[in-house]
Parts: sequence; C-alpha cells; structure tokens
Amino acid sequence: MRAAYHEELASIRDGLVEMAHLAGSAMVRATGALLDADLQLAESVISADVQVDALQRALEHRAIAVLARQQPVATDLRLVVTSLRMSADLERCGDLALHVAKLARLRHPEHAVPRDLRRTILEMGQLAQRLMAQAAEVLVTQDVDAALQLEKDDDRMDELHRMIFQHLMDDRWEHGVETAVDVALVGRYYERFADHAVSVARRVVYLVTGEYADHAAGPAAPA
Repeated sequence: MRAAYHEELASIRDGLVEMAHLAGSAMVRATGALLDADLQLAESVISADVQVDALQRALEHRAIAVLARQQPVATDLRLVVTSLRMSADLERCGDLALHVAKLARLRHPEHAVPRDLRRTILEMGQLAQRLMAQAAEVLVTQDVDAALQLEKDDDRMDELHRMIFQHLMDDRWEHGVETAVDVALVGRYYERFADHAVSVARRVVYLVTGEYADHAAGPAAPA
C-alpha cells in the first residue's frame, strides 16, 4: 500500500518534469519559427500544445485522487498542493510558446521581428528555455540553492525586456506601429514565460523547506 502511495507521489513529480520539458521545447521551436518565418515549425508548436494541456489535466486528477484517498501530511501534502499550482504555471508557459508560434504564423511569409531586434529575441528565447530546464532540474533534485539561483538568473530576462522597450521608444524606430505591437507582445511572452519558470522554482523551495522563497533566502544584504 505504501509503495503504491509513493509511486503516486512520484508520478505527480514526473508529470511536472515532463510538462516543463515540453514547455521548454515548445518555446525553442516557437522562437525558431518566429525568427525564421518557418510556418511548418510554427504549426508543429501549435498542434503540440494539446499535450501540455492533457498532462495538466491528468496531473490534477492524480493530485486530487491522492488527497481524497491518502490524506497526505507534511512534505507529501505540500507536494500535492504545490503541484496543482506548478502545473498551472507550466500550462501557462505552454500557452506563451503557443502565442509566439501563432504570431509567426500570422505574419508568415514575412518576419514578425525586424533584423535589428533578432539577436535580442534570440537571446530571450534561449534564456527562456534555459530557465525552464533549470526549473525541471530543481523539480527532480529539490536543490533549494539552485532554485533560489533561478530568480537571479531571471534578471537578465528583465534586462532584455527593458532593452526591447527602449528600442521601440527610440526616435529612429522605422518599422511601423504593427511591428512595434508585435515586438512588444513577443517581449512580454518571453518575460512572462521566465516568470512562471521562476514561480515553479520558488514553489520547490516551499515544498522542501516549508518556507516561502524570500524567507528561505535569508535576510537581504545591506544596500
């Protein structure tokens, strides 16, 4: 009986890890579709989003079943409850990758991102995938230090997001209003994707320590 119970808990964690890997892969491919105006790649991201949605529903069913049958306590209870929140974060990441792919499809055969911003968007896409890979890793290792590091690594995404808006507000912008809106939306998609990856890592800190990430990190250094 206890072995089956622990298998159920492990399956919940494994489901989260699989969702993270799928979301990260989707964002990599969506970025490629966006920068290369690759319609086939965009369509593959759009059609694959149902996998992330299905995983979230299955994980929620398993979590609710464990709560109903096993009445977990302590760390096990935190795992089940936080998994519901983390699955929502990861499902949203899948949606954000979907939005990037849909924009690529909308503007095809043109490129949605002008040449002078391609390098910035490429870095945002690569960073988004790396942050999600780190989130998947801390789900497995439950390494609190690595989870806390994720929030620091996200600072670069915030910096890139600010750079995009500075570029859009520059008097030398020459790509028109429609492209400006596209770029602003894309920047927001990547920034939010990173925020959700950080949220997953913060919930791992709570899962392991019973404390929220800002407390587990200890007192802030003097300014």
